[in-house]
Amino acid sequence: IREVVAVARQRRIAELHAALARARADDDRDAARALVARLAALYLHRPETARARAEVEEARRAVVDGRDLVDVAERALLLPIDRKVQAEIATAARRVSMVTAVSPRAILDLLFVAAQVVRLTRRVAELYGGRPGLFGFFALLRSIGAHLAITGGMAAGDSLLQQVVGHGVASRISARLGEGVLNGLLTARVGLSAMAVCRPAPFEVDKPPGVAEVAPFLFRKAKEA
Repeated sequence: IREVVAVARQRRIAELHAALARARADDDRDAARALVARLAALYLHRPETARARAEVEEARRAVVDGRDLVDVAERALLLPIDRKVQAEIATAARRVSMVTAVSPRAILDLLFVAAQVVRLTRRVAELYGGRPGLFGFFALLRSIGAHLAITGGMAAGDSLLQQVVGHGVASRISARLGEGVLNGLLTARVGLSAMAVCRPAPFEVDKPPGVAEVAPFLFRKAKEA
């Protein structure tokens, strides 16, 4: 029963994400009011969101424009959670980068990165209101994999490659430090994809963060090497 409830909850969040995007694009006031109420209901059990929920409820009664209402809800409810999610991604990327840079065995690297990715994915889902069980977690991983494929796969990213290769650092960077940086980047990329998949509304008020925003220390580490 827990598994069924968890899968259904994650599916509702995905449907809410798509519906909010449509309501905002169509500037549909009635749909926006209903959907924003559903968004606020996701966080009823969190006392720290009480003020944000009150702000959203006030906007539901006062705001006429559907697009503006969705933006108010995103700004009040989701931007604070976004900051927590980014902090979780940064922590996981830093941990993976440091541990795999000194790990003596490749198999230990693999196991550690896998464990951190699992932990990070579950934590991101929980912060946004989902609580995936076993089957829900596998479904979530499929969605994250699809998002990674669409947005460029597991590549380190043009910005890092330009900084490393463009400054001639690639030839001087140590093998272990290089592995640590790339593993950290991989972890950050997975975390950002989990953020995009688990977030119950699309990024409209603010642009989605990139690796350079959530894990700038990885770029500094590559330059210093």
